[in-house]
Amino acid sequence: MHERTLAIILAGGKGTRLEPLTNDRAKPAVPFGGSYRIIDFALSNCVNSELLQILVLTQYKSHSVDKHLDLGWKQYFPRELGPFLNVVPPQHRIEGEYYRGTADAVYQNLDSIVDTQSDSVLILAGDHIYTMDYREMIRFHRERCADVTVGAYRTPVAEAAGQFGVIEVDSDHRVTGFQEKPLQPTPIPGDPAHTLASMGIYVFSTSYLLEILKKNAGRKDGGHDFGHNILPRIFATQRVFAYSFRAPGGEPPYWRDVGTIDSYFEAHQDLLLPVSPFNWRDRHWPIRTFKPNLPPPLLLSSGANDESGLLNCIVCAGTVIQDARISGSIVGHECMIHPGASLEDSILFGRVEVGAGARLRRTIVDKDTRIPANAQIGFSPEADRARGFTVSPGNVTVVPQGYQAS
Repeated sequence: MHERTLAIILAGGKGTRLEPLTNDRAKPAVPFGGSYRIIDFALSNCVNSELLQILVLTQYKSHSVDKHLDLGWKQYFPRELGPFLNVVPPQHRIEGEYYRGTADAVYQNLDSIVDTQSDSVLILAGDHIYTMDYREMIRFHRERCADVTVGAYRTPVAEAAGQFGVIEVDSDHRVTGFQEKPLQPTPIPGDPAHTLASMGIYVFSTSYLLEILKKNAGRKDGGHDFGHNILPRIFATQRVFAYSFRAPGGEPPYWRDVGTIDSYFEAHQDLLLPVSPFNWRDRHWPIRTFKPNLPPPLLLSSGANDESGLLNCIVCAGTVIQDARISGSIVGHECMIHPGASLEDSILFGRVEVGAGARLRRTIVDKDTRIPANAQIGFSPEADRARGFTVSPGNVTVVPQGYQAS
């Protein structure tokens, strides 16, 4: 266990761009890949990196995160041996306000940081999909005697344009500038086709973190966010470096911000490729979560439907599928798919029932939902919106939690 580093996971964002999936849960608690929650990836990276002193800072709809961590994660943190996983809601220490940004969230918990007597603090977003050995980034930070190290993802210039905050560096990866979603990102020195996108991951030397947060809290002329406000002010005077993200075991790096319906949907499609760009099934770097005690999935065929079958799918425990055709889809736990139903490039959360003959295409269905027999969803954006469903710019339809049309 790396006792000198405290990990802080920021899990309090509203997640408005993921609505309606975040209408009743925090964004880090949104299901992913059938069996997981988004926050499981940052937490698994911490455990696999032997970082076992963790604060999870919550805010909006925090009950969903609290419950998931209590059921699935507290077992890995025996307090009497030193590890801890503490879920910390807003402390309202500043005039009763909620967190005003990522830096303010950490500032309002300075006492907890000081109590750990750590010499470095790793700050993570709780809503990204990736695997990473944080020890390598911490080692990089210490070798350079850095005040701050920023996680950076090597991204094609065309892909980053207008989408990501971009970090400018010199040949030694010392930060020389920040760009907020530039249309013409500055490329990496010696690599004109790629730029460095900020991952929202930071390692701070604890003493410097306390100093800069206290200064920022007193400012009246700006915001309280690490990426937008603090780092652009300090890179010229402090030792700020960018660490180029690498996946464990030499795998090709994969990192996705799933903050929109379309990016969330596309990340799921990545899981279903014959050779997925994301090695999420690595037994040497396991993704942990809470898994209910359910029977294995049951696939039934009467032989009456020649078009039934499964192709490029994930089917979770407790689900029953009978004479249905499912392709390019992820079916959550305890679902019921009736004869003649068809799912194409769709995502079902837990306890979804799809009626006989229903057809779904490019559709996300939230939990505890009943799709009526012979319904067609995902074929007409206008018809879907008329039924109260959300349709994304990429024409992904979202059926909200608890929809029970007869």
